[in-house]
Amino acid sequence: MLGHLRDRVLPDRQRRSLEDLQQDLDLSSGDSRSKQSAFWTMLTLSSVIAAGGILTDSTATVIGAMIIAPLSTPIMGIALGAVQRRRSTAAAFVALGCLLVVLVGAAASLVVPPAYDLLSDSQISGRTSPGLLDLVAALATGFAGAVALARRDVAAVLPGVAIAISLVPPLVVTGVCAGQAAWWLALGALVLFVSNLLALVFAGMVVFAAIGITQAAEGRRRAPRRAYVMLGLLFTAVLLPLGANTVTTVLLNNWTSRTKSTAQRWLSHTPGASVTSVEAQSRTLYVHVRSPGGLPPLDDLLSDLEGAVPDGVPIVVDSTRGERIAAGKVGG
Repeated sequence: MLGHLRDRVLPDRQRRSLEDLQQDLDLSSGDSRSKQSAFWTMLTLSSVIAAGGILTDSTATVIGAMIIAPLSTPIMGIALGAVQRRRSTAAAFVALGCLLVVLVGAAASLVVPPAYDLLSDSQISGRTSPGLLDLVAALATGFAGAVALARRDVAAVLPGVAIAISLVPPLVVTGVCAGQAAWWLALGALVLFVSNLLALVFAGMVVFAAIGITQAAEGRRRAPRRAYVMLGLLFTAVLLPLGANTVTTVLLNNWTSRTKSTAQRWLSHTPGASVTSVEAQSRTLYVHVRSPGGLPPLDDLLSDLEGAVPDGVPIVVDSTRGERIAAGKVGG
C-alpha cells in the first residue's frame, strides 16, 4: 500500500538522483564558492527587503522577500544529510544564516520609535502568536517542497512553497522585537520559525527516504532512526508552546465574544450607544463603545460579566468621547 502510494507520488521516471539533490542542496559541494556567494548575497538582500516590508506593513514586499530567500536550501540539506547518515555543513549554514537575519532585524528596529506599538503592525502581530494550525500548514508545505525537489517535473511550484513556508520574515520579526526589548513577542516569532524549520526537515527526510536515498547511501538499508527520534523530541518541544498558545487564543476569543454580548446588553437602554469592538491586551479586556451621552453604571457591567469571563480580569471601557475608564476587575 505504502509502496503503491510512493510510486504514484514519486514515479521512477521523474525521481531525481542523489547526485542532483546533493548538487542543489549541499552548499559545500561542486562549485562551493559560487553557491555560497549566491546564498549569502540573496539571504542578506531578502532580509533587508523583509525588514522594509515588515516595518512598513507591506504584505507584497514581504512576499517578495520570501520568494528570493534561499534559507530553505540548507534546511533541506539537513534532511538529506540525516537520511544519508553523513556529516554536512548544512546545519552551520542554517545557524549562521539565522543569526544574520536576526541581526538585520535588530538593526532595522533602531528606526522604530520607542513608543511604537509593535502589535499595531499586522506583519509583526501575525507572526508572534503561532498556533497548531501554523505547524499543520508548515508540514503540508514542507512535503510539497520536498516532493518538488525530488521530482523533475514539478519544480515550478517551488516559488509557491517559498511563499507558503515563512522562514526569513519570522526571523526578522524576532530581531525587530528583540531590538525593542519585546522579548515575549520575539520568542513567539522564533517559535514560528523553529516549527517551520522542523516541518521542512521532517518532510524532507520522509520524502528523501521514500525515493531510496537511504539505500543509495553506502548500501545502508535502515532509516536513520536516531534522527527521527531527535526530530520527534524537538516537535514535542515545539508543540507545547504552540498548543498552549492555541488554547489561549480560543479562550480569549470566547471571552471577548461574551464580553461584547454582555456590553451590548449593558448599553441596550442607552439611546444611540453601541459597542464597536472588544479586544484583549496584556490580560485586560478593552470594551470600545460609541455613546453620544453618558454611560450606564460600570458596576452593572462588571456584575453582568461575572460567570462570562474569569474573575479578576480587568475591564477598561474606551469611549469615543475620548474617555478611557478603568471599570475594575470582574468579581472584584
